[in-house]
Amino acid sequence: MRDAGRLAAAIEVLTQIDERHRPVRMALKNWGESARYAGSKDRAFVSGLVLDVLRRRRSLSWRMGDDSLRAAALGALAFVWGWPLERVAEAAGEEPHGPGPLTDAERAALTAPRNLAEAPPPVRGDYPDWLDASFARAFGDARGEEGAALSERAPVDLRVNLLKSDPERTLKALTSLAAEPVDLLPTALRMPALDPMTRSGAVETIPQFSKGWFEVQDLGSQIAAACAGEVKGKQVLDLCAGGGGKTLALASAMGNSGQIYAYDSDARRLADTIRRGDRAGVRNLQVRSPVNPEPLKGLEGKMDVVFIDAPCSGTGSWRRHPDTKWRLTPDTLEKRMADQDAVLDAGATYVKPGGRMVYVTCSVLPEEDEDRVAAFLARTPGFAPTPASADDKLTRYLTPDGFLRLSPLTAGTDGFFVAVLEKPR
Repeated sequence: MRDAGRLAAAIEVLTQIDERHRPVRMALKNWGESARYAGSKDRAFVSGLVLDVLRRRRSLSWRMGDDSLRAAALGALAFVWGWPLERVAEAAGEEPHGPGPLTDAERAALTAPRNLAEAPPPVRGDYPDWLDASFARAFGDARGEEGAALSERAPVDLRVNLLKSDPERTLKALTSLAAEPVDLLPTALRMPALDPMTRSGAVETIPQFSKGWFEVQDLGSQIAAACAGEVKGKQVLDLCAGGGGKTLALASAMGNSGQIYAYDSDARRLADTIRRGDRAGVRNLQVRSPVNPEPLKGLEGKMDVVFIDAPCSGTGSWRRHPDTKWRLTPDTLEKRMADQDAVLDAGATYVKPGGRMVYVTCSVLPEEDEDRVAAFLARTPGFAPTPASADDKLTRYLTPDGFLRLSPLTAGTDGFFVAVLEKPR
C-alpha cells in the first residue's frame, strides 16, 4: 500500500470507532480481515496513526481548527509524525486511493496551526471536559501537561525474573532490541517507544523470553508490586490477579519461599497466570479459581500481605489504550468506585494482625484513589496508612499522606496510585 491508501484506511478505522463505538482493537481487526492485501508494514502504519489520533484528538482538532477525524489524521501526520506539508498533500490527494485533496483551510492550518498554549487544559491534555475537576485535584495547574504526557507513546518496559536470570545476563540477551537499565528498580529494563510507521521487533521472539528470563510489564506496575515490601517467606494473596503480571512480580521477589495465592473474579484471566507462572519457574503459587465453591476459604485473617490491583477506569494507561479515555463515562466511573469499595472490604478480611493491604489502581483520579482509601478507613477500624515506599529513589513520588502517585510526566511510567494500609497486632 502507498501512503494514500494507508491514510484513507486509518480514517476509515477511526470512523468505525467513532460512529459504531467499537474498541480500537476490534476496529483494526475488522479492517485487517477486509484488507487481505495489506502487509505487516501497512498494518503497523494504520494502527500507529489510528492510535496517535486517539491519543491527541482534541489537541489536533484545536491546532487544525476542525474537529473532523480527517483533520485530526492530517494533523497527526504533520505535527506528531513530522511529515512536511507536501508529503501530507500527496498522500491525501493521490487518486484513486487517497481521502481527497487538501482544502485551502487544511493547507493553512497545516502551515500555521493554532497555538496550543492558548487552549484550555482539557484540550492541551487531550482528556474529556468532565474530568477536568478530577485532574485539577490530582495535578493542579500542571494538569494540561500531565494529560499531554498521558497522550505520548509509551516505551516497552521489561521486568527481569530473578527466579531464572539476573539483570546483567538479561540485558545482554536483549542487545538487539536496544534495552537499557532503569534507575528506579534494579530488575527493570526499558526499550524506547516504537516507531508507529514500522513493524516492531517482537520481544517474544527472543529465546530467553520463552525460557522465562523476563516479562513485559510497565515500570509503574513493577513499582506498585515492589510497594508490597519484604515478601520472602510470607503468605501473600493477590486478590485481583488478572493475567498475573503483578503475581509473577511478587513471586519473583519471594524467591519461591512462602506461599502466594492468586485469585480473580474472572476465571478466564487466571488461565494466563498458570501458563506464565510455569514459564517463570514459580513453585510457590496456588491459583484459587472462582469456579470452585468458597475459593478463598481458610485464608481469612492469615495473610501477611493482601495485594489489591483494583478494577478501575484505567486513566493511567491511556498511553497504551487511548480509545478508553473517550469511552469513559461518569456512570462507568461510579461503578468502578463501587467495585473498589467492595474489593477493599473483601481484602481486609484476609489480613492477619501485623499484616498489610496494598491498594493499587492504574488511575490518576482521586475519586478512585485517595477518596476510596479515606472511605475505607472511615468505615473499617483497625487499619492505618503507612508510607507506600521507603526506597530513597521512590519517596519523591509520595503524596503528603504517604501514598505513591506515579505518572508519565513525573516518573516516566503509566499512571499508578499505591496505598499501603497496616493492620496493627
